[in-house]
Amino acid sequence: MDIHPEQPNSPRVSARDQETDYDLAKIEKRDWWVWANSIFVMMLLTGAIISFALPSLMQGATTFFRIKFTEAVFGLVALVVVFNIYTIYQQVLIKRLRRQLAEKQSHSLILRDLAMIDALTGLYNRRFAEQRLAAEVARSARKGHPLMVVLLDLNEFKYINDTYGHPAGDLVLQEFAAAISRAVRSGDLAVRMGGDEFLLILPECNPAQLRLVLSRIGSLKVEWEGRSFPIKYSAGWKEYTSGDLPEAMLAAADQALYENKRAAKKSPVSDSVPV
Repeated sequence: MDIHPEQPNSPRVSARDQETDYDLAKIEKRDWWVWANSIFVMMLLTGAIISFALPSLMQGATTFFRIKFTEAVFGLVALVVVFNIYTIYQQVLIKRLRRQLAEKQSHSLILRDLAMIDALTGLYNRRFAEQRLAAEVARSARKGHPLMVVLLDLNEFKYINDTYGHPAGDLVLQEFAAAISRAVRSGDLAVRMGGDEFLLILPECNPAQLRLVLSRIGSLKVEWEGRSFPIKYSAGWKEYTSGDLPEAMLAAADQALYENKRAAKKSPVSDSVPV
């Protein structure tokens, strides 16, 4: 089994984040521009009203421009109304841009999740598993917490595909994915690595607790077109020890998996994994 990590498609995500940050900055700049202009125009109109009001109060007849005071006030009020309509229009545009940006961010998150979710089983995929494993190894190295990495491989999966067809094989993968999802805790991670290979990342897990996890998977069977057949699997695991790297843990678990798989072929007495 290939254990070399893939490189995540980080440049695309980074470019999308930069574009979002640019749009946010643009909206904020436009918002500040609208409010700054609102304050400026209000101050200007206030000054104009005062300039019209003082001559009227002093002369009681006309302004400096020989315009009646009521006409001047009416004109200023009209200007205020027009400007308020313009301000409201700008705010509507800003809210629309923010809504479009929120939808864009939502779509970006959905695409990002899709890039890290296996479409068939709903489990996380290898790309996400490598990131999470690196983080958990670093945490265990820093705080000394236990960590267990478990690789699982379905036995006779090719036979199922060849005998019953690929739809039956897909159902087996889905049923097994559901079983391991039920078996792990909320803080654990169940992953489909590809094909019929799965991975469990179990923080705060020791060998005794691992036995409980594997026992919760239990004996599995699938019903397909009136026929029932068991889901058999093998497992190999590696407990974190000081200095272990993620790649080394996967390699050790992979080696243990295939040793257990060969042993199971020599004495296939059970559908489940010996622990």
